[in-house]
Amino acid sequence: MAGTRERIPVGARIPVLLYHAVMEDPPAWIAQFTVRPGEFAAQLDAVRDSGRTPLTATGLTEALAGRAPLPARPVVITIDDGFADLPGFTAPALAARGLTATAYLTTGALGGADPRCLLPPAPMMTLGQLKEVTDCGLEVGAHTVTHPQLDTLPAAAVRRELRVPKEVLEDALGVPVPAFAYPHGYNSPAVRRLVREAGYSSAAAVRDALSSTRDDPYRIARLMLRSTDTTAELASWLAGSGAPVAPFPDRPRTVGWRVYRRARAAVSGPRFAG
Repeated sequence: MAGTRERIPVGARIPVLLYHAVMEDPPAWIAQFTVRPGEFAAQLDAVRDSGRTPLTATGLTEALAGRAPLPARPVVITIDDGFADLPGFTAPALAARGLTATAYLTTGALGGADPRCLLPPAPMMTLGQLKEVTDCGLEVGAHTVTHPQLDTLPAAAVRRELRVPKEVLEDALGVPVPAFAYPHGYNSPAVRRLVREAGYSSAAAVRDALSSTRDDPYRIARLMLRSTDTTAELASWLAGSGAPVAPFPDRPRTVGWRVYRRARAAVSGPRFAG
């Protein structure tokens, strides 16, 4: 992995940041992936002051495909799931600093839309609040219906998790939804193929790594912000350091964990990806 970092110059490294909830008193299950509002504001200020140009996920993949200009130093901010803070605080905080982002929404969790949704209870936004998010300049992407571990499901179930949120969001927004994110980053070659077949032009993973101009558009590496991450650590990522650089092969433990999760799902059924 160190060799991979050395082969990709700093200028080709792209921080793609992953946020979840931004709130003071999160439910226990999402607490480790929650950033407090004050820290979030400080981190956004660091992004704004970094000299990087903010892009949406689709803006990045269009530029990397040569269909749009690529800024010299891009950055992408992404937000997963669709917690209630997104329209109420998070999107306005981004807009106030002239920053765009991509919000990947779990449609089955929005206003309790699908009783089969695997996300544990938490304050969530509703479909009716989509305009509040897009009015702040954010792109909306899909993040499945029920938030399962996609790489453990049969193909028919994966297709549903890809098709339904795309249709729901496109119907609500009246525009195409080309961006997708894997719940908790769980994916596989077969899942990535199905994402492409479903009509998405990009898909975000996790990988806790910097993306790059050589990254796979259907496996975009992201850096997950946790409650313990500081603005100083974020500044390192914005400088193109402090993390591995994608693309790189799956670690053996990642492959082994996938085998275990698939065997478990065959016995007990779909599980929450988190």
